[in-house]
Amino acid sequence: MQARGIHHLGVAVEDLDEAVTTYERIFGARLEHRETVLDQGVEAASLKVGDGRVELLASLGEETPVGKFLTERGPGMHHVAYEVADVRAAIGELAEQGVELVDEEPRQGLFGLEVAFLHPNAVNGVLSELVHDG
Repeated sequence: MQARGIHHLGVAVEDLDEAVTTYERIFGARLEHRETVLDQGVEAASLKVGDGRVELLASLGEETPVGKFLTERGPGMHHVAYEVADVRAAIGELAEQGVELVDEEPRQGLFGLEVAFLHPNAVNGVLSELVHDG
């Protein structure tokens, strides 16, 4: 599997409005998109920072994946997303190599993108996301 590059860094936050304002003020970030995704239990904001992107994730409840992350670890780096040409092909190749996956099939992620997650145990303790962004 060959990643095209880092698509975004995911950051878990307690207060999405406050976090967006902080990134705008400190880094000159521009709000690209904001969306509530009920099936993932998050409200998310995608911010462009220069040529890069940061995705801020606020939990909609303590029992959601991001809610559990915030309870256990507090706010901070949640995941790194890598852009790939074909998510299905990438997870198939990684599964053949014995890489531990969270998602064995692609699913719809934030902003309508096709995504799949790799288990942190497979990537030195870092939750990693594969993303296809057209």
